[in-house]
Amino acid sequence: MGSSLAFLLGVLQLLAATMAAYKKWIPNTNFETMSNWDKGRVPCASDVIHFEKDEVVSVFVRSTHALTDMYLPLNGEFLLASGSGFTAFDGSWDPGCGSGAVLSFGNAEQHSWFNPELWQDVSSRVDLEPAGRIFLLDEERVPCQYDHVIFQPETSFRVNLDSSRRVIPVQSISLMGQELSSAEAWAEYLRGPSAAWQFHGNATLQVTGTRCPHSSGCACGNSQDGDRICASLLRAEGCPALSCHSPLRPLGHCCGVCGAVVTLDFKPEFDLQQYRDRVVQAWLSLPRYAGVQMAISKVHRAQTFLGLLPRSSTPVIQIVLVDGEAGTQTGTAAEQLAADIMGDIAQHGEALGIPGGSVEVATGSALGGQAAIHASRQIASGTVLGLLFALLLLGALLYLHKKGKLRLQALHLPRLWNRAEDLNSPEPESGKGFDNPMFDMELPGAGSVEETLQEMASEGHQVFYINPLYDPSETET
Repeated sequence: MGSSLAFLLGVLQLLAATMAAYKKWIPNTNFETMSNWDKGRVPCASDVIHFEKDEVVSVFVRSTHALTDMYLPLNGEFLLASGSGFTAFDGSWDPGCGSGAVLSFGNAEQHSWFNPELWQDVSSRVDLEPAGRIFLLDEERVPCQYDHVIFQPETSFRVNLDSSRRVIPVQSISLMGQELSSAEAWAEYLRGPSAAWQFHGNATLQVTGTRCPHSSGCACGNSQDGDRICASLLRAEGCPALSCHSPLRPLGHCCGVCGAVVTLDFKPEFDLQQYRDRVVQAWLSLPRYAGVQMAISKVHRAQTFLGLLPRSSTPVIQIVLVDGEAGTQTGTAAEQLAADIMGDIAQHGEALGIPGGSVEVATGSALGGQAAIHASRQIASGTVLGLLFALLLLGALLYLHKKGKLRLQALHLPRLWNRAEDLNSPEPESGKGFDNPMFDMELPGAGSVEETLQEMASEGHQVFYINPLYDPSETET
C-alpha cells in the first residue's frame, strides 16, 4: 500500500510541472470491490462463488478469504497481493455472513474505453482553476492522443477497445505501479501474461511517448469515435431538455448547451495554456461569473462547399461557456462573459496571436443572439438549396433534350438582339460627305425627298433651306 501511495503522489506532483492531461480509469475487477458482485457485497465464508466458465477475466485479490465453494473460469487469472489468498471454510459460525448464498462475479466485458463516465481527469491545476469551473467536452473526457493514461496500482481491470480506428494512440500508460512511455516498453508489456486479460477488442493501444508539439494545443483526436462516445454516454436516455432557444452544439460534445460558444482564429505564436489562464484569472474568477463553467480546446471545424458538401477542415480554438441560470436568465451570464472576451480580443488580439473570432449565443430570452444567427443560416441554406435545385432541373432538361425525349424551342428576342447588332456593327459610311442631323428623318409619303419638294412647290408652298453652317448674326455689321 505504501508503494502505491508513493506512486500516486509522484504522479500528482508531476501534474503541477506539466501541461499534459492525465486520465485515470475508474472501474476495476478486484475481488474486494462490492459492485463487482451481483449481490452488491463481498463474498463471505458460507457463500458459493461463481464465475462463468467462458468468462475471460483478471481478478486482483488484496486479502485472504475463506470459501465454501468456488467455480472458476477456464480462461483467466488471479493476481494475489502479498499475504492474500483463499482458504477452505471450516464450518465455524460467522455472524456477519448468515446462511450463505451464491454470488456471481459481474461481467466486465461492457467496460468500454470510449465511455466518458469510466474516466476521471486528474490533471486539474488547482492553483489556477476554481473548483468545478473547468469542464471537458465529451470527446475529451476520454484519453486524447497526447494524454497520459493511469490504471491504479494494485487493481485488476478489463477494457473493451472496440473502435472505428485500428490504433488508439496515447502518450504513456501507467499500470501495475510502472509507467510505460515508449513504444518498446509497451510492446514488451503486451507480450506478457496479463495484457490479453486486461485489453480486448478490434483496436490496439499505441504508446507514442511524444507530447503535443504546438503551443496552440492539439486536437483531441477522438472525433472518429464520436458516435461511439455519445452512444456510451447517453445510452437510451438521450439529451436532457434545455430551457434556451435553439441550443448550441459545440464540436466534440454530445448534447446541446445553453450559453455561448466563442470560436477563435489563431496564429502560430498563440499559446493555448497562457490564454486559458488569462481567461480564468481575468474573468472566470470574478464573483459575477461565479456560476459560469468553461471548456477551451483546439478543434477541427469542417469547411463545406456551398454550405452542404464537406471539403476540408481547419483548426480553431473553441471556448464553450455555460452557466447555472434558470428561466429567461439561462445563458445570460455566459453571454456577458463571451462579450468581455471578444472585447479583450478587439483590443489585444494581435498581441495574443488571435486575429479574430465569432460568437454564438443561446439564452432563455426570446431576444437571444442565436435566433438571428439561426435565421440567417436558414436563409443561406434556403438560397443554396434553391440554386442546387435550379441546377439539377437544368441538368435534367438538357439530359432529356439530348436523349430526344424533350424538344426545346429557341427563344427569339428581335428587338434586343437587333439593337445589340446595330451597336456592334455600324453601317459603312457612304460618299455623301456628312449626315445632317436635323434632317435625319423620313418625310411622309411614299416618294423620294425630291418628289415631295416638287409637289409642295406646285401647291404654292414656300420652301426654305436652313444652313447649319451659316449664322445670320455674323453678317449684320
